[in-house]
Amino acid sequence: MPVNDASYVAGVRREVDGMARGIGLSEEDRGRTSLVVTELATNLARHAGGGEILARIVSREEMSGIEVIAVDRGPGIANIRESLRDGISTAGTAGTGLGAIRRQSDEFDIHSVPGHGTVILSCLWPSHHAPPHGDMQIGSVSVPKLGEVVCGDSLGVQRSSNSISAMVVDGLGHGVLANDAAEAARRLFCAAFPPSPAAAVQKIHAGLRATRGAAVGIVTLDLATSRATFCGIGNIAGLAAAGGDVRRFVSMNGIAGHTAGQTREFVYPCEGAGLVIVLHSDGISSNWSFDRYSGLTARHPSLIAAVLLRDHGRGRDDATVLVIKRPR
Repeated sequence: MPVNDASYVAGVRREVDGMARGIGLSEEDRGRTSLVVTELATNLARHAGGGEILARIVSREEMSGIEVIAVDRGPGIANIRESLRDGISTAGTAGTGLGAIRRQSDEFDIHSVPGHGTVILSCLWPSHHAPPHGDMQIGSVSVPKLGEVVCGDSLGVQRSSNSISAMVVDGLGHGVLANDAAEAARRLFCAAFPPSPAAAVQKIHAGLRATRGAAVGIVTLDLATSRATFCGIGNIAGLAAAGGDVRRFVSMNGIAGHTAGQTREFVYPCEGAGLVIVLHSDGISSNWSFDRYSGLTARHPSLIAAVLLRDHGRGRDDATVLVIKRPR
């Protein structure tokens, strides 16, 4: 949702309140959500010269909450710690915005670089009870091409006791038919835990024949051995970063559901501190590196995804980024 000036704030608040009402949040939790959204959107209009609010329903441990991310390309924040104190303002206001957002949020994170903009994340859960992330944190952003009402990308995550499998799929083209293909792939992926990425890709390839087809990439992380196994058809990109090493995934040519050549798995070691795995559709340029982002890999995975979307989204395509990371 764009926030170009203060006149957009009320509309964004109503939209997110509708999401909160739809998942059955209490009046108190809806009030917290509206306060957070109002402050985030107002900050975009007042301090950043505009930006976007991303909002989605998130589920964890059979609970549902609201995740809200404010994204801007404004002047950034020189001293984040100082700005989180109530009474601190760079625009002559009361300066309670960031502090209020952090207090009302059950999960909060921020990344800002002077001269390059700010991204702020707030998650709100029922009765202030944020469910645990477990061994790995997972986050994502997914937005449709400008002008489309549905996204032609989709994603899925499956967990077992000792591994996590994640998929990003990009339906061919845009709009409803691309969404149909992507959602069909998501349903196939989520129907059962995949025995291997290659087996899951083959299953999806066979199941998409009645659709226009899609690019699909699936990674399985073995938590015991810290090894990632990837299999992809088409332009789904990804990487695994750990211990200072970065390994970019290899995807094969083709269109799942139509023309798929050889299905191959590639195994990537992920030993070392700071494990982060990223998958994204080709709505994100693949010409990016964590090297230019000091401290970004320590942030919440959805915030990482939003920064990559902001800085490397092509703007003319559906775009999805999925991030898996080991908490530090």
